[in-house]
Amino acid sequence: MVKRHGRTSNVDTGDATTTTTLPASEIPPPSTFNDGLPLPKLIVFDLDYTLWPFWVDTHVNSPLKPTKDGLVVRDRYNESYGFYTDVAGILVSIKEKGIELGAASRTGAPDLAREMLSYLRLPSSPPDVPKAISAFDYLEIYPGSKTTHFAKLHKSSGLPYEEMLFFDDESRNKNVEPLGVTMKLVNDGVSRNVIDQGVKKWRERHGRTKKED
Repeated sequence: MVKRHGRTSNVDTGDATTTTTLPASEIPPPSTFNDGLPLPKLIVFDLDYTLWPFWVDTHVNSPLKPTKDGLVVRDRYNESYGFYTDVAGILVSIKEKGIELGAASRTGAPDLAREMLSYLRLPSSPPDVPKAISAFDYLEIYPGSKTTHFAKLHKSSGLPYEEMLFFDDESRNKNVEPLGVTMKLVNDGVSRNVIDQGVKKWRERHGRTKKED
């Protein structure tokens, strides 16, 4: 998969590298969140080309500037960056279901990634417009193997690996699956459909395809 400089804009510019970030209030929950079947206890996301369409350590130039609505962040050159279209709504839906939320990123710019998360917001219904970073229960953002990230998530959360669902755009990170983690490969950013595919994969892998008593 070819990665491109993915700017984020609230305006449809026709640029193939541009995606539109929408507020959480405009994105319904993934269908698997309301079908009555089991859900994982911890959902974990990579950041670059998973939650947002860029590499934060090579595309984004500090200092960052928040915008009024919080849907995008601007960098030194006034380029706009934000989540993929469905992401704000997905993060809110995860928290509303009582599922714990984690990030596992090997970026070389962990401070910049955290700053990006602290400026981006998840507007749903005013006046509550939380910062994206506040939605995360666990942040493992630093270079290294994703197996290290998940060992720390396992220790911090106290949850078994089998209760974890991971979304990442790099197939090499399937190396977490021998631990018991279920990984869903992301090809074009996280969307509601991708979440549903991941949840179904987790259910099938662990025999959780029937409603629990």
